[in-house]
Amino acid sequence: MGSPVEIEYAIEMKNGEKPILYLLQIKPLIKIDEDIEVNIEKVDQENALLLIKGGMGNGHLTHVQDVIYMDLDKFDKNQTKQMAKEIADLNKKLQTEDREYILIGPGRWGTRDPFIGIPVFWSQIANARIIVEVGLKELPLEASLGSHFFHNVTSMNVGYFSAPYRSESNIVNLNLLSKQKVINETSFFKHIRFEKPLDIKMDGKSRVTLVSTQ
Repeated sequence: MGSPVEIEYAIEMKNGEKPILYLLQIKPLIKIDEDIEVNIEKVDQENALLLIKGGMGNGHLTHVQDVIYMDLDKFDKNQTKQMAKEIADLNKKLQTEDREYILIGPGRWGTRDPFIGIPVFWSQIANARIIVEVGLKELPLEASLGSHFFHNVTSMNVGYFSAPYRSESNIVNLNLLSKQKVINETSFFKHIRFEKPLDIKMDGKSRVTLVSTQ
């Protein structure tokens, strides 16, 4: 296919018979060769919005000013479908303005189970440049690595990260978010905008990402 690919396959194994390999899907991946390094020891934690170990993404971004996030105390597993509708509306507005954003919320984004996260379709968060899943005490996290989700994240080089509940090795600075200008507010989410673009560094080799104010 002329580029790195993701291959989905299945193997049928029966006693006494040769196994059969079935190729189910082959999808091209976009390779990003930009070499980014994040030195954790030199991080200014006061100005760091996100510092997350693990996840996917690579590159240096300096154009994103917008963040959509949820006050985690508002999360109600019985209201996740309403949350998906609110996100879709906020995403649509940012699409019309051609603005990408950072999306931060509890549980799994795009899950089919509305009780463990927010059941959005990809089109409802399509302008998100960074996606962060935050764990709650009653909502442990497992990364959303379904085939189609994984393909969208990798082919578009969207940053995708998970921050477990009260993780000492990850920073999600909600206090810094609360000090920014509120552009829009729904029942569950706030859309805020930083005065200057954020400095986003995704180190694909060490799988460390730092988002900080400039």
